[in-house]
Amino acid sequence: MSLAIKSLLLSMTLMFGLIGCNTMEGAGEDLESGGEAIQEEARD
Repeated sequence: MSLAIKSLLLSMTLMFGLIGCNTMEGAGEDLESGGEAIQEEARD
């Protein structure tokens, strides 16, 4: 494989990894806010 193809594959892999991390972080924040809403309702 040429160096250009290897570089392209590596950069695409890193890009998709970063996108996945951001997506999981957003999902975690959504779950956290949902849990906080449930706790507040339980207190009332």
